[in-house]
Formats: sequence, structure tokens, C-alpha cells
Amino acid sequence: MSLQLKKHRKWIILGAAALLTAPPSFALFGIGDVVFDPQSYASLVQQLTMIRTQYNMLKNNITHFSIKRQWQTTLHTLENVNVANMFGETAGIKIALSSNSPSTSATAWKTATVTMNSGTSSYLQGQSLGSARISQLAMVETSDSISPDCLTAVGQYRSGRSENATANTSLLSQQFDSTDSTNSEVQQLNLLNASEAQKLSEMQAQGALHTCIAGQMTVANMERRNAAVEDLNTAVFVQQQRSTNNVNAASESNTWRTYLP
Repeated sequence: MSLQLKKHRKWIILGAAALLTAPPSFALFGIGDVVFDPQSYASLVQQLTMIRTQYNMLKNNITHFSIKRQWQTTLHTLENVNVANMFGETAGIKIALSSNSPSTSATAWKTATVTMNSGTSSYLQGQSLGSARISQLAMVETSDSISPDCLTAVGQYRSGRSENATANTSLLSQQFDSTDSTNSEVQQLNLLNASEAQKLSEMQAQGALHTCIAGQMTVANMERRNAAVEDLNTAVFVQQQRSTNNVNAASESNTWRTYLP
């Protein structure tokens, strides 16, 4: 055997040994630098399948809300105010309760309440602060200030509720729409922001009504407090009079000395 054949045989044996001991990867298309690893390929396919599954799930959550209607509520409308007006005594009250008109509220309240006598001013000039009559005047004046504002607050709320009905209905329709046109992530976030803005407006409108209720409670408490104090003052006055002046009938006992009318 020639020396050249021996060399070729040696290289063939070494190459076969190298192939038998190599890891499970092999060249593609006869190019030594490009190898194929079945294990790495299988792992990559598994990862890609998992990513695709997660993507489809997120896409469906963002784009399709098929059961949104179960969250939908109804916006109740306010009933129209119908105030009787037999002789013109409530003229303007109905308008005040249904519209945003402070001037109408003030006029309507003045028309519907008892007019103070023209001689009241001269009569009260001789009264001191803290007296029963001056306290009554303070209660009347406070009520005359708060009550028209309450009429206006109710009218503002009713008129605002009507004006915002279209916007509320449109927002509800888009929030509960299950099509792709309104269900991207950015669109849903915008709808949430719009909903929060509407909620803030509603809270501010109701805040005016709460202020009105607090004012009316102040007037009511003032009236009850004044009445209670007047009863106490009357009791004290009568007791003082009984102690100072003999109220017994002639030749009678003191049975009636502790009686208070």
C-alpha cells in the first residue's frame, strides 16, 4: 500500500471517530459553520407557542368584552315638578325648581312667604340683641337668604341632569360596546377618564344640594332652639313672679303657689 493511501485512510478513520463523538447537531447544506440543534429548536418552538397563546389571550381581553352588558345600569330621570298655583301664591316656584335662575328663585320665595309688617322696623328698634323678637328676626332673615339658594340649587341640578343626559347615554353606550371600534386599550382608558370627569361633575352638583340641606337644617335648628329657650325663659319668669307676688285667693292656702301655667 502506498504512503498516500495510508494517509487518506488515516484521515477517514479520524473523521469517522469525530462524527461518532460529536453532540447532536449537524451541518446544513454541507456548510460547516451552519449547524442544526434539535433540542434548541424544540425549546424555541415551545416558547413561541406559549408567547402566541399569551398574545391571543391579551388581545381578546383588550379587544373583545363580550359580557360587558352585565355591568350596565340605568340612569334614572327626574320627574317634572308640578306645583299648584291657585291664586298666584307659588308663581315662579315651578320655574325655579326646574331651571338655573337665581333671580326667579328670590322672587318666587318672596311671593310665597308672609310679608313683614311695615311697622316691624320701628317696633324692633327698641329690642336688644339676644331678645326673643330679635332672634326671630335673625331666623327669618337667615331663612330668606338660604331658601332661594336652595330653590336655585334644585333647579340647577334638574336642568344640568337634562342637559347631560345625551353625554351620559353616549358614554354608557361606548363603555358597554363589545365591538373592536371602542375596545382598544387607549380607547378604554379614555372612556374611564371621561367617566371619572362625569362623576366629578355629579359630585359637585350634589355638593350644592348637600350645602342647601345643611343650611335648611341650620334654620330649623335655630327655630327649635329659640322655641326651647323661650319656654325656659317663660318658666323662669313665672316662677319669679310667683315668689314675689302672693297669688293666693283670700283666706285660702298656698295650694296654687307652685302652679305654672
